[in-house]
Amino acid sequence: MIRNSISHNNITRNVLYGLIFTVCLFVLSCGKRNSTHNYDPTTSTTSTDNTTTSIGLFVAVGTTGTILTSPVGRTWTSRTSETLNHLQGNTYANSTFVTVGDNGTILTSSDGTTWTSRTSGTSNDLRGVTYGNELFVIVGYSGTILTSSDGSTWTSRTSGTSNILLGVTYVNGTFVTVGFSGRILTSSDGVTWTQRTSGISEQLRGITYGNGLFVTVGTSGTILTSSNGTSWTQRTSGTSEILRGVTYGNGLYVIVGYSGTILTSSDGTTWTSRTSGTSNILLGVTYGNGTFVTVGYSGTILTSSNGTSWTSRTSGTSDHFLGVTYSQ
Repeated sequence: MIRNSISHNNITRNVLYGLIFTVCLFVLSCGKRNSTHNYDPTTSTTSTDNTTTSIGLFVAVGTTGTILTSPVGRTWTSRTSETLNHLQGNTYANSTFVTVGDNGTILTSSDGTTWTSRTSGTSNDLRGVTYGNELFVIVGYSGTILTSSDGSTWTSRTSGTSNILLGVTYVNGTFVTVGFSGRILTSSDGVTWTQRTSGISEQLRGITYGNGLFVTVGTSGTILTSSNGTSWTQRTSGTSEILRGVTYGNGLYVIVGYSGTILTSSDGTTWTSRTSGTSNILLGVTYGNGTFVTVGYSGTILTSSNGTSWTSRTSGTSDHFLGVTYSQ
């Protein structure tokens, strides 16, 4: 009887242990399933207040000091710029956003949220800004060129022209700026500038570099390309609309302009018109985090993952957007 009692107790205890083990496995399994179900790669890498993100930040700027930010281009948040001047262009480099605008306006920010006004030393309208060779370069009206190593203190440079300069970019040791009357200037250091022959008299509005090619765009559907910034070739755009912005990303050049014009090209030579879904003027375009973003008049913001199909986004403003950039 004693042996049977002990054996019975052992069996009871083993059954109890087995039940406890089974319940533990069930709880752990449910926890894993719930964890997988709730995982969202977007929310896991982006802060809820849209100010800081590990995947970068889009910043759109425009009239009356308008600044909006977005981590992925879909939802936008208004920021305070402390200026009513029109903001025309922006860039991000060296952990700093730099935005430029009318009446010599320069603003800087480390996060896209809090902005600081800087002294430019000029009252000329500033239109384009880029970064390269450890130097920020701004261009604007009356041939204005300013440089800075930190975005805070700026030095005026001699451009050799009184033409309005509207766009500027940098790559492979060369700054290139473009402007009115087909003006193109290049520089290796941002200080000394050389005039280049464009072969046209149209206004050149925007410029970018990608896949071994500079691409600049302007009025009357003008598109020019160059492999070195010195010699330029005119391309057929298929439109007479004013072209204002150009960018490169994911193996594709994207141009935007008046009447909702969007053109794309994989090689910079052959261009295809795309349907934007708007007739508003588009002025700026950029690429980041797998997304093209273009902005324009009346608070227009469009996004695309492939440059072909575009989706309208809500900006919450009717102000005109004049530029957009992405922090890499």
